Amino acid sequence: MAHASGINYSFGLWTVGWNAQDQFGSASRPHLDPARAVRKLAELGAWGFTFHDDDVVPFGSDDATRDRLLGEVKTAAEESGMTIEMVTTNLFGHPVFKDGGFTSNDRSVRRFALRKVLRNIDLTAELGAKTFVMWGGREGSEYDGAKDLHAALERYREGIDLVAGYIKEKGYDMRIALEPKPNEPRGDIFLPTIGHALGFIAQLEHGDIVGLNPETGHEQMAGLNYTHGLAQALWSDKLFHIDLNGQRSIKFDQDLVFGHGDLLSAFFTVDLVENGFPGSPDAPRYTGPRHFDYKPSRTEVEAGVWDSASANMEMYEMLAKKSAAYRADPEVQEAFTTAGIFELATPTLNPGETVDELLADRSAFEDFDPEAAAERDFGFVRLNQLALRHLIG
Repeated sequence: MAHASGINYSFGLWTVGWNAQDQFGSASRPHLDPARAVRKLAELGAWGFTFHDDDVVPFGSDDATRDRLLGEVKTAAEESGMTIEMVTTNLFGHPVFKDGGFTSNDRSVRRFALRKVLRNIDLTAELGAKTFVMWGGREGSEYDGAKDLHAALERYREGIDLVAGYIKEKGYDMRIALEPKPNEPRGDIFLPTIGHALGFIAQLEHGDIVGLNPETGHEQMAGLNYTHGLAQALWSDKLFHIDLNGQRSIKFDQDLVFGHGDLLSAFFTVDLVENGFPGSPDAPRYTGPRHFDYKPSRTEVEAGVWDSASANMEMYEMLAKKSAAYRADPEVQEAFTTAGIFELATPTLNPGETVDELLADRSAFEDFDPEAAAERDFGFVRLNQLALRHLIG
């Protein structure tokens, strides 16, 4: 069921299930049974969950073990009323994928990766999930000379198109969402940003069912604006899923609780997702779950794991209420007008106006007074201050 607020919150099982082992230290928490995690998330008010295949079934398990472990998670979901809304495949954990899955220089690894993904496409359909996320964390390199980059992109396209074509052939009600990231674990990951991924999707044969799953920290790791990225994905009608977390500046992937990084950015992310574009009411809106891809700090024991999960939903709830009040504030609406935000939605050319007519319009150039126009005060600082008053005032 949805949260009491009516918002559908979802968590990856790899989030609360992370035992806090990293490259510098061993695990600081014991293994958490996935089925138990599903039930606990439901108790906290989550609506759904997601998982990699290897989150539930250890790599290399036999079919009987796979069926048993997946059955336990499915039973937990049914008994707790949780929705399995997305499934993904781990093509990064096992050493066989050290040079990637779909773009490995080893052809046999690429074929194995495709089989692993296709098996999980069938699982996704069986579980009723509508989204299949593909994060290419090992699709990349540390050395520019290590790859024929043209061939790598060809193999990537071949792999995604094969999977998308298989979905269509089987008649599955499912879409693929690519998840960009600039670096880590590879030095440079292919499709590092939302823009790169959109350019790649445009080259696909089956790009109509391939979109994006942008993550807050992944964009901010590259110094980019996550809200702007979401907006371009929406403008392209390619925002199929979102991953929310916290990140502070350009550094390693922190996976903090949502809002525990750049708070003002988180406010405007929620404002866009919940309230849409202020001057474009007919523009596409995001309708999917509010999915959290974070990691509880290594300092936390199990109680802290659940505190951190709750904190994600609490942060989103607070920001949703504050952004709603911001949009409803008459002073903010007046500031929108002063800033020209509604004016921006007006086409630059008049309906039916041609380029020749624009060239003949003396008011557009010859009689235009740029000095007078430069005197306009857009009031952006005041508008931002109004946002901050709603956020922290």
